[in-house]
Amino acid sequence: MLNIGDIAPPFTLFDQMGKSRSLSKWKGQWVLLYFYPRDNTPGCTIEACAFRDAYTQYERAGVVVVGMSGDSTRSHEKFSDKHALPFPIVSDEDRSVMKEYGAIGKKTMMGRTFLGIKRMSYLIDPMGRIAKIYDTVRPALHADEVLRDIAERI
Repeated sequence: MLNIGDIAPPFTLFDQMGKSRSLSKWKGQWVLLYFYPRDNTPGCTIEACAFRDAYTQYERAGVVVVGMSGDSTRSHEKFSDKHALPFPIVSDEDRSVMKEYGAIGKKTMMGRTFLGIKRMSYLIDPMGRIAKIYDTVRPALHADEVLRDIAERI
């Protein structure tokens, strides 16, 4: 389990354009790393579009937005194109990075319990340390919630 102040686990994964993305590349910048269960599902689409709609505010604040799920880069490409997402969405198909971040856990749907991807986010400071953990995310409100927190920190 990661805690505030911990060094964010490093990763290098491919995004929806097939470009290699490494957390270390964004050192010196604030990073909002958000995990979501699946492309093109209602909650995930609402959340991604909320980040898209607030993206200029994130840019002005100097914050990099990065989405991550277990979907393929091809799936991410279709999702990104369909919703005109201006930020990278990286693919963690083997879920190894998501496990390091604690984004894999027990979920219940229709009375069935299974391991799945949790909807959660990390705000990572310019030194690569975790500044805030969002373990309960409301898709429509999350982008604004993070912007408020950033405004208090920057």
